[in-house]
Amino acid sequence: MADQPLTSRGAATYQRIIDVATQEFAEHGIAGARVERIVSSARTNKAQLYAYFGSKDGLFDAIFFGSLERIVNVVPIDATDLADWAVRLYDEYLRRPDLIRLATWARLERRPAGHLVDDPDRLDDSKLRAIAEAQAAGRVRQGDPFDIMAMVIAMSMAWSPVSNVYAATAQEPPELHEQRRALLRESVRRAMTADRAQVPPSASDRA
Repeated sequence: MADQPLTSRGAATYQRIIDVATQEFAEHGIAGARVERIVSSARTNKAQLYAYFGSKDGLFDAIFFGSLERIVNVVPIDATDLADWAVRLYDEYLRRPDLIRLATWARLERRPAGHLVDDPDRLDDSKLRAIAEAQAAGRVRQGDPFDIMAMVIAMSMAWSPVSNVYAATAQEPPELHEQRRALLRESVRRAMTADRAQVPPSASDRA
């Protein structure tokens, strides 16, 4: 991206590119996305796009990492209530199914195994610390905090665009979403609430 601050007109063009390219990548993937379609719909040109993002891959990176940050900021974890966190993730996937599709393309075309992004870009340190603290307090079942987080996210995505069973949409009846939220909330609560027999004794208990 250009080093100099953007003018108001440049900022508007930048945002149009981001908005159009998000849908292009979500629909067609990294390899299938076409810069020509993006610049045409964004009412700009290739020179401007490359000045901002360097390449098509650079544009995808800007959008993809922005989507990861959005999830963290819009749906912050509450490790003391992982069931509520899962439901809030469910709702975010309904609002922004394109974000899940971006992650799916990144998995298919870039990282078929292991973590989806490099360690410095994972943005899950705070989540893992929160889960570990909730485990120590006896709120969350024992287990690797990363595996706990991964399982809750997977449960929240049961009806998302990556489901191989059924993908929900925001246009479905509200009562249907409420049924799913209730099932998801109860399932995560049952799966992740600590078994009291697993909880390490506190200092006062050992005294």
